[in-house]
Amino acid sequence: MQGESLLLKTREISKKCEVLHTASICRLGDIVYSTLQLGLSSLKLMDLPCVPTLLWLLLFLWPLPVCRAQNSVKFSLPEEQPPNTLIGNPGETLGLEKNNRLFKLEIGKPFLRVDETGGNLYTTETPIDREDMSCESPMECFLEFEISVTDTLYYTVPVLVEGKVLIVDINDNTPSFSSPVISISIPEHTNAGTIVNIPTATDRDAGTNGVASYEVLGTETHGLFSLQVAEEHGEKLPQLIVTGRLDREQRDTYDLTIRVVDGGKPPRTSTAILRIAVLDINDNAPKFERSSYEGTVEENSPVGTSILQVRATDLDLGDNSQIEYTFAQAAESARRLLRLDKSSGWITVQRPVDREQVSQFKFFVHAKDKAPIPKQDRAAVIITVRDKNDNAPSIEIRGIGLVTHKDGVANIDEDVSIDSPVAVVQVSDRDEGENAAVTCIVAGDVPFQLKPASGSSSERKKKFFLQTTTPLDYESVQEYLIEIVAVDSGNPPLSSSNTLKVQVVDVNDNAPVFTQNVIHVSLHENNQPYNTIVKVEATDADSGSNAELTYSLHPDSSTQGLFDINPDTGEIRVNSILDREEQEHYEFKVAAADKGTPSLKGTATVVVNVLDENDNDPKFMLNSYSFSVRENLPPSSPVGMVTVTDADKDMNAQVTLFVDPDNGEFEIQNGTGTILSRVSFDRERQSTYTFQLKAVDGGTPPRSAYVSVTINVLDENDNTPFITQPSNSTFQHMNPLTTIGAQVDQVKAEDMDIGANANLTYSIVGGNPFDLFQVSPGGSVTLEKEILRRHYGLHRLVVRVTDGGTPARFATALVHIYVNDTMVNVSLVEALVGHSLNTPLDVDIAGDPEYEKSKQRSNVLFGVIAGIIAVILVIVIVVLIRYCRQKEAKSGYQAGKKESKDLYTPKQTNKNIKHKIKKNKPPKPSKPLEDDETGAQRGLQFNLINESSSDSPRIHLPLNCNPGSPDLGRHYRSNSPLPSIQLHPQSPTAGKKHQVVQDLPATNTFVGTGDNNSTGSDQYSDYSYKANPPKYNKQVGMLLNASGTK
Repeated sequence: MQGESLLLKTREISKKCEVLHTASICRLGDIVYSTLQLGLSSLKLMDLPCVPTLLWLLLFLWPLPVCRAQNSVKFSLPEEQPPNTLIGNPGETLGLEKNNRLFKLEIGKPFLRVDETGGNLYTTETPIDREDMSCESPMECFLEFEISVTDTLYYTVPVLVEGKVLIVDINDNTPSFSSPVISISIPEHTNAGTIVNIPTATDRDAGTNGVASYEVLGTETHGLFSLQVAEEHGEKLPQLIVTGRLDREQRDTYDLTIRVVDGGKPPRTSTAILRIAVLDINDNAPKFERSSYEGTVEENSPVGTSILQVRATDLDLGDNSQIEYTFAQAAESARRLLRLDKSSGWITVQRPVDREQVSQFKFFVHAKDKAPIPKQDRAAVIITVRDKNDNAPSIEIRGIGLVTHKDGVANIDEDVSIDSPVAVVQVSDRDEGENAAVTCIVAGDVPFQLKPASGSSSERKKKFFLQTTTPLDYESVQEYLIEIVAVDSGNPPLSSSNTLKVQVVDVNDNAPVFTQNVIHVSLHENNQPYNTIVKVEATDADSGSNAELTYSLHPDSSTQGLFDINPDTGEIRVNSILDREEQEHYEFKVAAADKGTPSLKGTATVVVNVLDENDNDPKFMLNSYSFSVRENLPPSSPVGMVTVTDADKDMNAQVTLFVDPDNGEFEIQNGTGTILSRVSFDRERQSTYTFQLKAVDGGTPPRSAYVSVTINVLDENDNTPFITQPSNSTFQHMNPLTTIGAQVDQVKAEDMDIGANANLTYSIVGGNPFDLFQVSPGGSVTLEKEILRRHYGLHRLVVRVTDGGTPARFATALVHIYVNDTMVNVSLVEALVGHSLNTPLDVDIAGDPEYEKSKQRSNVLFGVIAGIIAVILVIVIVVLIRYCRQKEAKSGYQAGKKESKDLYTPKQTNKNIKHKIKKNKPPKPSKPLEDDETGAQRGLQFNLINESSSDSPRIHLPLNCNPGSPDLGRHYRSNSPLPSIQLHPQSPTAGKKHQVVQDLPATNTFVGTGDNNSTGSDQYSDYSYKANPPKYNKQVGMLLNASGTK
């Protein structure tokens, strides 16, 4: 019973859906049916007022097409099948639902029938013989059918299924000749190899079941004949071949048995007698100009209209050249409708030709001469019939599904949905091409229209659904006369019409309607129970029992037991005391149902507004508030926000806030609850503020509430770290032998802030190019690498102390570390520290700056000295060579005696040298001592003096000769002294590496002096090198602005 009730409700919803002007919603009955199958029938959807909206929503999630034909299906069936042979199930092929469906065969009788519940398609008692059917093509023969599928559970619109059954040919016909005796004539003395055509056999079957081959039986050919089968235009043609010499005087006739076989399995055969008459000689046979002729003729052409002419020629003379034309293998229709002139070969219209009956003629024409022994030729003729617009469209109107027609009248309920089909209209035209293109319309102003029923319809045959376009109303119109007009596209166009009378059946299609869709009721809270609050009224456009109404409230858990209604009068009363603070609005549905079958129901919404009374105190969201703000906020800055509510409404809920007590430090904004400061906070002065807020509502009398507020001042990073140790002008002495990892200094700093703002980190940001030192997070400076000679001297580390604030603040400390073995000259280090304070921080001060430069100068100096030594060696070697040669040449040399061949006489040489000396005005050398000369005669001596104090190399080069050559030695001593070589350094010497401290007192260990005096021999000129380096000038830079120095 519950399922039947739900079914009735579903139908009721289906009726209501149709009022929404869309037929698609009615498909939602399937959803309710699925609910029944899942066992959810207990779900009382029909009692919910929101079902139409829900159904709309589900419609878009599950769209289904309506009122259309499915794509056509195709089956195949051999002919001559027994009754009740299953052909197929069109519904299953298309995936249609079979449950609760009615299948009805619209087209296909009497050969087919359909199972009304299952949809299976069967054969009937009427046999299907392919040879008796009118087939569009000899190879394909179809039997068309239509089936309408109607939902019997929800009465939704039917679905039209179109289909075709391909009738497959079976080999049920035996091929046969036109006569049991076939006579042909062959002239005597016909050449061997001559081919003579034999009349063909016919077979009503088609395709492979048709004629397949011919053969001559037995040995009756007498060695004079053989048979071959040719194929022309898809037809098997038997041909007799003359293989021997024919002599009429010996034998004038021959009888052969010829058999025809079709291609069926098993094959069918038949035989005939082929009688061959041997005639006298007729030399030439007629010959057609072409082997085939093609022509066209318009249907309905007048009698006598010429179509085409076949022509043949014969080279003989007299009667042998006279040609007579006759039909051969022509169908009865061709012989009946066409005329072939025997003499001229003209083919003309003999009777009116209707293309709709015969669209093409195919036959052969024989040309035979009139000789006693005639000869003939054959040509194929194809004549196509052109269409003429001589057929008006045909309109067929029939019922569909549950809508039946009787005597041209269809009955339909007024509550059918839009686009519901009333009939199937089939429009066809027997013409072809544009003459068969039909336009079909509904004439007049009626709420019906035609929509294509299938995409498979051809131009010659179209199917339409005659559907409703608007809801039908029996109370307005009870009957419609629908005229359907079809017009083809011929010239001139032809038209036809057909009519259908549609009678509208009255149903209970008017639901009760309330005077107001939404009924508003106002009621003060704390009311008296069981008072009537409103009376609702509804009307019904129907009459009688369909207009008698019963009122009820829709079940709603939110209003259960609070309200009830009188079912006869519609009076609604409240059953309990209402509290606006618990619920301000009550909304429920009231229904009015008529007593029709099925019953229709109308609904309205009742909204009860509960009016407020001031029965609630203001209430803060928290029992107390605590806010934290940063110091240094300017006055009038927000420091917090409180939220206060009042369960009442309007003026009773308008709350005003006050600071209590008001000491001028804070104020509060009404409306937002924002607490503003009137002072600027300084955490060092006061870190906590406490006061109360008072909330007062606007009711009568007013109600109030209090809450405590605490303001905590948070620290802000407004103090920069300051360095307490070391001072920028101090330094630490470090021995080069200090172990790695040892602490060499300590940086200490303080910050007046607290928390993360006072967390200090230390880092070296400058002055550590050799990465000798490292500072720990606690400020401890340690040695990280081994001290080398180049690292001696003053090191300035730039240490940055950064706090943890955002943004961070920092201070910079200068850590001076003096690396040396001793600490003798303190004033020098202090001077270096003072110079560091005036040096920019981006300039590194680390170790001895002259160390690398001195290494470069030493390398250059050594290179120069090596060059000088090489030059001196070359000179000495040259002198020795000259000396030895003179000694060999003048082994008896006497002093004062001039040799004519002596190239090195003292007199000549002295004059030249004296002249040069006089010109250059050199200082006169002193006379050499004999002891020194004696010591020098032992060899050449080189004295290189490189005094470390001044780094000024000095070379003293005396030249002495042996006593064995006094004049030569005197010559070089007096006139050709070898000058000393003076070096000019190109780069500062190592003695300059302490120029930075030359102005310091002599007690400074780094102040060094060089010996600038050179000693030389009294016998020779003294050449010495003296270096006078420029004094160091101090560069006074910008004063170091040490941040954070206090």
